[in-house]
Amino acid sequence: MKEILPLVLFFCFSVVSSAQITTKEQANDTTNSKQINIVYGANFTKDETKYPGASIFSKDKRQVQFEHQGADLWCDVAIYFQKENRLEAIGNVLLKQGDSIQLISDKIDYEGDIKLAKAWGDVLLESRTSETGNMELTTDTLRLNRVTQEAYYQDNGTVVDSANTLTSKIGRYFMELKKFQFLDSVHIDNPQYILDSEQLDYYTTSKNAYMYGPSTIVGEEYKIYCERGFYDTKIESGYGIKNTRIDYNNRIVKGDSVYFDKAREFASATNNITVTDTINNGLIRAHYAEVFKAKDSVFATKRAVSISVQEKDSLYVHGDTLMITGKPEDRILRAFRNAKFYKKDLSGKCDSIHSEQKTGITQLITNPILWNGDNQMTGDSIHLKSNMETEQLDSLIVLNNAFVVSLDSISMTGYNQAKGKDLFGKFIENELKTIDLIKNTEVIYYMYNDDDELIGIDKTICSAITITMANNDVEDLTFFTNPDGDIFPEKDLPENSRILKGFNWRGDERIMTKDDIFDEDDNNIELVVIKGINNPIDTDAGEVERNENKSDPVNSLPPTRPKALKPKQATTPKKVQ
Repeated sequence: MKEILPLVLFFCFSVVSSAQITTKEQANDTTNSKQINIVYGANFTKDETKYPGASIFSKDKRQVQFEHQGADLWCDVAIYFQKENRLEAIGNVLLKQGDSIQLISDKIDYEGDIKLAKAWGDVLLESRTSETGNMELTTDTLRLNRVTQEAYYQDNGTVVDSANTLTSKIGRYFMELKKFQFLDSVHIDNPQYILDSEQLDYYTTSKNAYMYGPSTIVGEEYKIYCERGFYDTKIESGYGIKNTRIDYNNRIVKGDSVYFDKAREFASATNNITVTDTINNGLIRAHYAEVFKAKDSVFATKRAVSISVQEKDSLYVHGDTLMITGKPEDRILRAFRNAKFYKKDLSGKCDSIHSEQKTGITQLITNPILWNGDNQMTGDSIHLKSNMETEQLDSLIVLNNAFVVSLDSISMTGYNQAKGKDLFGKFIENELKTIDLIKNTEVIYYMYNDDDELIGIDKTICSAITITMANNDVEDLTFFTNPDGDIFPEKDLPENSRILKGFNWRGDERIMTKDDIFDEDDNNIELVVIKGINNPIDTDAGEVERNENKSDPVNSLPPTRPKALKPKQATTPKKVQ
């Protein structure tokens, strides 16, 4: 027995000494060896009942230290299973990998063969680089895979970097890419905004976020919703490419692809766009639109239409280009080139339209034509005025060369005509009731009895004419100041005498429905292909491309955002005094 005791003491002393001293040969072999290496073992014990086959090390003046393939671990107590190449570290655990990554927790289980660490209890993962600054991840339980260089949690975590505080239920950190992938209840808290998403990829270097699933961003002056998109969290700029909506400056912008830039106070949208004016109860539909907050304006093109929503009788205005400018109470609508409008019983077309909210005046400029029911009206300039209180049509003005024509509804061959220098009409409850023609007026009118038998054709010249309307048809004619004319039997009035000078019937151009305001080119627009809607966004490739183009603000915008279009100055309508 006396001979055995010195051998046992010698063995214990040898193990402790080997745990405290690392030879040069061991140090040189640590990088390639799969075995966990003891750097400092301090106090050594064994407990075969509780930890069979394990060596137990505990701190003395300093902590226990282990090393494994470029990573160092310190703890108060270590339970080391050498054969299994596994380690349980307990108390004030610190795992460091290189100069940038360190993991702090109450406990870590580390498996050397697969280089997997499981940490729990007040877990803190820190990444410190000159490129990304400091990043801290806190959670209750974290797994760190040193083979794939990934860390992940499944029961709530918080990430804090120089720009944002991010939380989620599930998260994964790709250390080489400096990228987080957050799942379930993702939340970003920033002094300028709050972001919530179902799934989000976040790069700690660029602070760029890629959103998947229902996502909402709420800033001081905007709110964004999308189900797939990108957001630069540093400058509050980005875009959505699926079910996107932006609430911005009393307007709601929706489209297949919507871009937003807070610094420029700008938003744009591509494909199937709706811009809603929440103040004036109007909206714009188009396939490309731009919203400028500072100028309180909207620019729209590609099958663009402005819709003023009114009870049972909305007004539709179309042009190759639409511009809406000004504060809500002073808003002005301009339609450029090939402008058309439609509302119940009233439609028209011209080169351009100018409509002013403050005055209620809508001007049809350059070669205008108006249809009220079956009545065609033309002149050098046509103005429509609305009642500012009721917002219903109040009056009609046709200046210079006023001409009213309608096809005779019974014979379907002749034309009722009235002309003068100017025309003034009056609406009651949006229906044209009276028309006054003044100066050098002339009339040709087909007259019938109650049995729809032609009495004759009235051809008269006078100074002024009042036409009384009922159901958008002529009910009565009143001539003023020395009328000169007669009712001619049809056989006594030659065909060429039944047409007034300046007559031009344009019935085939009449706009019968709201869809008629669009021509063939409008209906055959080839829409821009929005990439990434049905397939996941390749965020890693996108980051590379974005970083390469970060000095070029045009190329760094989403690929589906067209360059801004501007109306040609030559056709910009000017207000007629």
